[in-house]
Amino acid sequence: MRGDMAENPEAKRSCCSLPRREGAGNAPARNGEALPATAPAPADVAWFDAGIATVGTDRPVIDTDGEGPARQVAVRAYGLDRHAVTNARFARFVADTGHVTDAERFGWSFVFKDFVAPGTATSQPVGLPWWHRVDGATWRLPGGPGGPLRADDRHPVVHVSWNDAQAFARWAGGRLPSEAEWEHAAKAGRAEMRYPWGDDEPSDRAIHCNIWQGRFPYINSLADGYGGTAPVDAFEPNPAGLFNMCGNVWEWCADAFHVQPLTQAAKARNALAGRNAERLLKGGSYLCHIGYCYRYRIAARMGHSADTSTGHIGFRLAYDRP
Repeated sequence: MRGDMAENPEAKRSCCSLPRREGAGNAPARNGEALPATAPAPADVAWFDAGIATVGTDRPVIDTDGEGPARQVAVRAYGLDRHAVTNARFARFVADTGHVTDAERFGWSFVFKDFVAPGTATSQPVGLPWWHRVDGATWRLPGGPGGPLRADDRHPVVHVSWNDAQAFARWAGGRLPSEAEWEHAAKAGRAEMRYPWGDDEPSDRAIHCNIWQGRFPYINSLADGYGGTAPVDAFEPNPAGLFNMCGNVWEWCADAFHVQPLTQAAKARNALAGRNAERLLKGGSYLCHIGYCYRYRIAARMGHSADTSTGHIGFRLAYDRP
């Protein structure tokens, strides 16, 4: 089946929202908050020795995303959160700093159609009818005012931009991981793994992560037990003890989004990424599906503008070894 997917044009399509900057208008002025690095690295961190990370794959499924070729990257000793940042942890950051997220400053964020309250006035990105621009959707109200979702303490925080993640990292005494660090940790330091648990394809019977099951975007069988986000410690961790490195929520990385090798299509994609100031995301989300957006693989990647926020984007932190 995986070989077929490489030739399946449906697999190259995306369940993911548009970058906020496409048609978003001018950004409101950013408040000039000072964010002290007051919180030490939490105890729940997986540590990795310096070494060589294999990044990307020689078996790309979506060439236009820059999944290949595989390359060797030196990494210094570092740590990575075992879990994505939770709503509870983000709430402590907001209470301590008064941080206002990009979604709150803009006054809206992207919400998946199933989580929009009936009768809510929304607008939809062209070509992506399952995403709605919802006024008042924030990390506190993931579905917007009146929506069915609330910020569960044990679930990953969503509706956070790259800018918000950077601000949190400064407060927490950490940083966003590089793509090489993220992939190295997802593979528990191994050279080649398709998923954090190995090469076995997840299915309705072999449930390894929180992804879409059924027919996207119409029917979700909920075989994994979750229609939206799952708790950050749901499912089995990878051999390094990291949870939900694929599925659940996309995770911001430090890198600017860039596609290699430099074909004409890649040059055009890189030009768009440059105009939108796009940053890299890894890991896929609860909306990924093998027949539509096959991006819950370790090598999969996408880019969004640094001020983009949606209901399926979160983050975790990396730390330099003390």
